[in-house]
Amino acid sequence: MLQALMGKVFGTSNDRELKKYTKIANSINELESKYQALNDNELKDAFSELKNSVLKEEKTLEDVLEDSFAITREASVRTLKMRHFDVQLIGGIVLHEGRIAEMKTGEGKTLVATLAIVLNAMTGKGVHLVTVNDYLASRDGNEMRPLYEFLGLSVGILLENMHDSSVKREAYSADITYGTNNEFGFDYLRDNMSYSAENMVQRGHNFVIVDEVDSILIDEARTPLIISGPTNNTMQDYTDANLIALKLEKEKHFTVDEKDKVVLITEDGITKAEELFKVENLYSAENSSLPHVLDQALKANYLFEIDVDYVINDGEVVIVDEFTGRLSEGRRFSEGLHQALEAKEGVDIKEETQTLADITFQNYFRMYDKLAGMTGTAETEASEFAQIYSLDVISIPTNIPITRKDLNDLIYKTEEEKFAAVIDTIKTLSKTGQPVLIGTASIDKSEVLHSVLKKEKIAHTVLNAKNHAQEGEIIKNAGAKGAVTIATNMAGRGVDIKVNDEVRELGGLYIVGTERHENRRIDNQLRGRSGRQGDAGTTQFYLSLEDNLLRIFGSDKIKSIMERLGVEDGEYIESKMVTRAVEKAQKKVENMHYEGRKQIVEYDDVANEQRKIVYKFRAQLLNSEYDISSKVDEVREEYVAHILASSDIFEGGDKEDFNLEKVFKLLREEVNLELNRDEFSSLEYEELLEALVSTIKKSYDNKMSVLDDGISNEIERELYLKELDSAWREHLYAMDNMKTGIRLRAYNQKDPLVEYKKESFNLFTELISDIKFNTIKTLQIIQFRVEDPEEEARKVAEQLELQRKHSAAAIQLSHSDSDVEYGSKKISRNDTCPCGSGKKYKQCCGKSGPKKGVFAGNGASVS
Repeated sequence: MLQALMGKVFGTSNDRELKKYTKIANSINELESKYQALNDNELKDAFSELKNSVLKEEKTLEDVLEDSFAITREASVRTLKMRHFDVQLIGGIVLHEGRIAEMKTGEGKTLVATLAIVLNAMTGKGVHLVTVNDYLASRDGNEMRPLYEFLGLSVGILLENMHDSSVKREAYSADITYGTNNEFGFDYLRDNMSYSAENMVQRGHNFVIVDEVDSILIDEARTPLIISGPTNNTMQDYTDANLIALKLEKEKHFTVDEKDKVVLITEDGITKAEELFKVENLYSAENSSLPHVLDQALKANYLFEIDVDYVINDGEVVIVDEFTGRLSEGRRFSEGLHQALEAKEGVDIKEETQTLADITFQNYFRMYDKLAGMTGTAETEASEFAQIYSLDVISIPTNIPITRKDLNDLIYKTEEEKFAAVIDTIKTLSKTGQPVLIGTASIDKSEVLHSVLKKEKIAHTVLNAKNHAQEGEIIKNAGAKGAVTIATNMAGRGVDIKVNDEVRELGGLYIVGTERHENRRIDNQLRGRSGRQGDAGTTQFYLSLEDNLLRIFGSDKIKSIMERLGVEDGEYIESKMVTRAVEKAQKKVENMHYEGRKQIVEYDDVANEQRKIVYKFRAQLLNSEYDISSKVDEVREEYVAHILASSDIFEGGDKEDFNLEKVFKLLREEVNLELNRDEFSSLEYEELLEALVSTIKKSYDNKMSVLDDGISNEIERELYLKELDSAWREHLYAMDNMKTGIRLRAYNQKDPLVEYKKESFNLFTELISDIKFNTIKTLQIIQFRVEDPEEEARKVAEQLELQRKHSAAAIQLSHSDSDVEYGSKKISRNDTCPCGSGKKYKQCCGKSGPKKGVFAGNGASVS
């Protein structure tokens, strides 16, 4: 209350920021006549002069902001026939400052972004514009291209079907790169699975603008990006578990908590499951996988619905994104849930996978030196943006005041009554020709409406996950006279719905919401489709007590109000108090989802520190200038110190007590080195360490002397990479397993996150040691059959090249699919491997993830 009063007296912080930005916008306006007077070449020269002053560090970006914005606006008028409004100038400043510009639908965010993009592209470090789908990346990049190219800036566009690393590298090397959040994230992971610097495509993380920032950094941030490879687990367990789940009785054998999406098995359920699985103890070590697959089977059957959470497409289970209503091609539910759904639906069960590389969107986008975003709906998540991303939200007023009417919700007792009212409204509006856009929360509900409208002979179009490929065209035409469009969640559609004068006279676009979404932003995005640029329009939501939100999260208050008022069948109540109660229910769900995202990022922050260390060293190994021989020498000394410590030999100890027999035994077993006790028995610790290191190095140097330095260095580099990637993959697997069970520590009054940090640190310490010492051991024991040193070098070089082909093929693995795209052809796991080995793909590059290093799968000898 006090804050609201202070805001009225002194203005809110947002108002104060807008005043500051308005002054800058006025200064930009004063420069307009100056640049209008220049011809095209003079305007280009003026921009080049600004850019050079930034590149030479004579001026900062802030120094040239006003001139850059004025030049960009004038270039836009000449190339795109569009002039930036003052509020768009303000939006551009907000983006440049690394903040979120909240601008309503239809305010021209695509054009706003060009101001900050052009300014920041002057540094030559690259600017990334992230969108939610390929359609928008391609559309926005190509529509704005004439403006950028007029100013001498290059544009690259990343699309999902691009697999050629040279094409992608060219897109990233451009001044400005448009692409989707998934492509940017997965390219980062793929780069850090690459086996040569030439195959890496990204060149750094300078400045990024995220379009539909709430959709990408909030909604999609609940699912990390994962590149995975198949495990050797059997799929029969999922089939058996599905049959058993169907035989268990709800309430007696298990309970379902829809609010938290949890299924809990009862004592009776455990007994029944043991009987059906034909095991004595469901939780014994030998049956350790059964409780997990049964839990997933129960979730699949009782929490996940077909045509709501997923669809069957070409015999495959495909996820439906709960926020956008789109099909999430290529994504798979983790931890065996996807396999459980495949068993439920009777389609082929694909192999369960293990993580090869992963990162959350939170940690990917926080890598950028500067992060900014834009959307029509961010204010409701302002605190999360501030806490997780250190991003402020600035709400920018519309260019023309909004005239749309947002009516109170109408609440019915049953879903049947609600849909009857919706149909009546559509009938009435379609008679006048006023266009109607009906928002639904699921494919199932959209198809119910579709069937009723067909019976009523009302022409209409349906947009849901099953035909989302045509979404741009469908949404663009939704404002035409007489248009009736049914669409699942409108989040991030990114296409303006324009109306003509005739439609404006009819009242503009009429939005009908058939259900409140769990998140208020999605409702606001649906509302925002109407009333762009001051257009007329109306929005209204129709709800029922049977809607999931009200049924699960709503209090009994709404129901008691309806009973008290004596609402009859077919009647509704319309009340601000009821609307507030609905919003309160939405806030509950938003808080729950926020806690989930916060937990994901807290756990991934632990892994991210480790990831950065591993990826940094990996990049060094790929750098041809890196002194790998000195690194091997350094690690060899660490290895010998480790062997001595393992034999209880420490600095300052009595040499008479040194257990040299154990030292010799370990070196014989691990590096195939035979030593004479007499040569070392009289040495103190430092002398012993130095002598052992010298002996091992001499043995190694003698073996490697048959090869050129370049070849031996390449072998050292490749083997180090092999050990690093193999150990990192196993480390991720161990971390996944630990995370799955760590939450049970809470029952023992321990903080799971603290426990996770401690144990992951111990695992990481072991990881570093394993990488170093396994590398030394492998380098020491490899042997070469030498007839001709030059011929040997040629063979090794050929094997290196073959290994690179293995790796290039393998890292094309989808983050969720066991098939890969190789060139333009999809490779099945039973096809011949494209790397040229002659083996089946599943026995070669597709076997448990990518191969690593020259000697992957070849034991310890090279012939």
